[in-house]
Amino acid sequence: MGKVFKGLKPWAWIVALAGLIVFAQALCELNLPALMSDIVNEGVMRQDTNEIWTAGLKMLAVTAGSVISAIVAAFLFSRVAAAYARRLRRDVFEKVMYYSNDQQSEIGTASLITRSTNDVTQIQNMLAMSRLIFFSPFMGIGGVIMAVRQAPGMAWIIAVVVAGALAIMGLVMKVAMPLFTSQQKKLDKLNLVLRESLTGVRIVRAFNRTAQESERFDRANRDLNDTMLKIVRIMSVVMPVMMLFMNATSLTIVWFGAIKIDAGTIQVGDLFAFIQYVMQILFSLMMFTMMTTFIPRASVSADRIYKILDSQNEILPPEQPQVPTENTGKIEFKNVTFRFKGAQDPVLKNISFTADPGKTTAIIGSTGSGKSTLIELISRNYDIESGELLVDGVDVRQYDIAQLRSRISLVPQTAVLFSGTVAENLRFGKREAEDEELQSAVKIAQAQSFVEKMPEGYESFVSQGGTNLSGGQKQRLSIARALVRRPEIYIFDDSFSALDFKTDAKLRAALKTEVSDATVLVVAQRVSTIMDADKILVLNDGELAGTGTHRELLETCEVYREIVFSQLSKEEIA
Repeated sequence: MGKVFKGLKPWAWIVALAGLIVFAQALCELNLPALMSDIVNEGVMRQDTNEIWTAGLKMLAVTAGSVISAIVAAFLFSRVAAAYARRLRRDVFEKVMYYSNDQQSEIGTASLITRSTNDVTQIQNMLAMSRLIFFSPFMGIGGVIMAVRQAPGMAWIIAVVVAGALAIMGLVMKVAMPLFTSQQKKLDKLNLVLRESLTGVRIVRAFNRTAQESERFDRANRDLNDTMLKIVRIMSVVMPVMMLFMNATSLTIVWFGAIKIDAGTIQVGDLFAFIQYVMQILFSLMMFTMMTTFIPRASVSADRIYKILDSQNEILPPEQPQVPTENTGKIEFKNVTFRFKGAQDPVLKNISFTADPGKTTAIIGSTGSGKSTLIELISRNYDIESGELLVDGVDVRQYDIAQLRSRISLVPQTAVLFSGTVAENLRFGKREAEDEELQSAVKIAQAQSFVEKMPEGYESFVSQGGTNLSGGQKQRLSIARALVRRPEIYIFDDSFSALDFKTDAKLRAALKTEVSDATVLVVAQRVSTIMDADKILVLNDGELAGTGTHRELLETCEVYREIVFSQLSKEEIA
């Protein structure tokens, strides 16, 4: 937990100042019972009106100082808590953005969301309330000193009460800590179920699984609810028990105090002050008990966040990045082998080929043959196991990661759009793109027909995930977004699958003229999409089964022939 809070160093001086203000507040409140004792002993008992007014005005001044100190301290701690939470969320987000695909899958999207939101909020709440951590010791220790000064013969009562209160708090911490850990894990599970159900709502409805998904959500919800109820029940016992201690303590003090007053060993004012100091001691223990509801949860959350911040990225930047002498976009695979983390067999085995600039290199193969994995290696979402993967003669592992990815435009298999306008989505890879560049890219992607018909054209709103667009429209906007960037390398990962044959043909024809100098890689399932490619790679079970043009592969590659004959008629092949 302490390692997470190392990030508080920039605000250490504010925390120190707030601590001093809290100390001043504690001093003010510790002086109030003593002033009350003076009023009773000197003013009331001796009927001295001037003494009463003097002590009363002092009490008002001390009370005002206590109120002002409390307000300022609360403000400073809240500012520090909010600023630190903002920084912590940023650090977690930046760390996750550089995770490899394996690392993201290992933790899970639902858990990453929970850690970035709920867990950070738990730490923020604890920091905002941490002034009680400063205030409680000042009040507790100061109260003990002042109480012993007022009535030394009754100090044993303080020892008994403090020991009992500490025992209760220790028991609460011991029981509650595992429950807080369990609560955060069950919150992860609830987020996972909710995210899956909402993301896949169309599939749920299509398979008539609404009732089953509702039941699955209810199970996760009830599980979390049961754990939270256990925590609430435990915490709800603390306050009544502490109140019982306070009232029992007051009764005990009055009982033994009356005996001492009768014996003349203590004054009435001193007894009142002693009662107030003991109440302050118990109140400081109650405040510390309140913190026990924040500290365990914050500790669990801090551990979960620390696991992210302390983790080592599997995709590490080189110590001295290399810069290629030429920026043409040439890609070379030399005996590349790759396997997923924990997998027994490699996904890709001894892959060797060259994708030249100004040429279109297509990749085709059966489902699970490793096509998408192969192109993920180019942008270094995974690191290869053996062999060499070169871009312009430099190994991708020797590139600055940001520089490498800035040279690539990827159109993923599943079109992903972000909430915002059409123009904002198109400028995602190139913020400074002019309107003419957007229009040109949209025209090449065959998206002009529907974009210009939208109510506000390029300023029309696109909902999260592009849910207000059809699959083909999303796909074409994704292609246009890649074209706006104008990089050296274009990668189309089965991104023409949602287009009809006519639109597909028009788009590919437009691409040939517009990106003639770039290296183009096309992953496809449809033979018609890649028939005109300059080079076709045929993958089969992670191995390169054949390389060549469409005509060459028909004659030399049995795997390719099987794919072609399964999709095209003899007339189309001829």
